[in-house]
Amino acid sequence: MKTLKEVKVGETVKVVKLNGTGAVKRRIMDMGITKGVDIHVRKVAPLGDPMELNLRGYELSVRKADAEMIEVE
Repeated sequence: MKTLKEVKVGETVKVVKLNGTGAVKRRIMDMGITKGVDIHVRKVAPLGDPMELNLRGYELSVRKADAEMIEVE
């Protein structure tokens, strides 16, 4: 399964599953990243961290470590 970390700039994907447990998973969900949400990757910082995303009508930056826990299709 592909993770959000592997998605290229300009692609739009749908969240399939959130990995991780406890506080980390809760934080990701609190940012609006839940199963079934479409995420558009706007840009990635020059060194690859963080990624800038568009979802639910707003912009969000996430670290690659967090993006690795989000399975997409």
